[in-house]
Amino acid sequence: MKLDDLKKLHISKKYRQSFGCFIVEGEHPVLELQKAAQYKPELLGSELYVTDAYRYWSSPFNTHIIPERTFRQIADTENPQGILAVAPLPRAAAAPSVTERAMYLHEIQDPGNLGTILRSLAWFGGFRLLLSPGSVDPYNPKVVRASMGALFHVPLELDIEWQALARRFTRIAALDLAGTSTRDAAFAGFDCYLFGNEARGLPEDVCAGLAAARFSIEGAGVLESLNLATAVNICAYELAGAGAQSATNM
Repeated sequence: MKLDDLKKLHISKKYRQSFGCFIVEGEHPVLELQKAAQYKPELLGSELYVTDAYRYWSSPFNTHIIPERTFRQIADTENPQGILAVAPLPRAAAAPSVTERAMYLHEIQDPGNLGTILRSLAWFGGFRLLLSPGSVDPYNPKVVRASMGALFHVPLELDIEWQALARRFTRIAALDLAGTSTRDAAFAGFDCYLFGNEARGLPEDVCAGLAAARFSIEGAGVLESLNLATAVNICAYELAGAGAQSATNM
């Protein structure tokens, strides 16, 4: 790929889809990409671009050593480390396992929030992430960096209309300010969990249309709401703990 084309991958989803690839910048994200390539062969087609400081970086990818000045021109960060990869956009996620839970994000907009959520879901494992139409592109360079490579370890589905959830899941829950406490044992009994947009929350017609059970994270009542990523992370923690407890009792 031409270096001028690499710059376009930072600009928009349109260019990433047109070229069929995206940028992975920084040591840790690149390292996670290399780990993922061990069980996702399609990622072996990634190309690595490094400055002389990373000349001896061990990688299974075709590697290009470029001048630091050139690297700064193609990097998205203000103080680049000197290592980035161009990875192919992944194929459709594998079919979910019977023990896997789905987290559905409705029109999430903040790249940092999405990256943080991906890190948490990868940490706990056993989760699939579904994004509605109108959500931030998970291959946006800011999301990729914020996820610290977790993007490669979480099954991810894009542009999923909320109406399709009713055909896939029989037990659906939604996070709502006036719901039952997530500490209730019933919270762990669902297949799919819905979370709304950072500013607008989850539309009432989505909850009603899916007949979703409503749950709320208990707090001191000082603030009106939690940050979206924080809410998802708390729920993932509680669900992972419930799953571990269930396995112990079997």
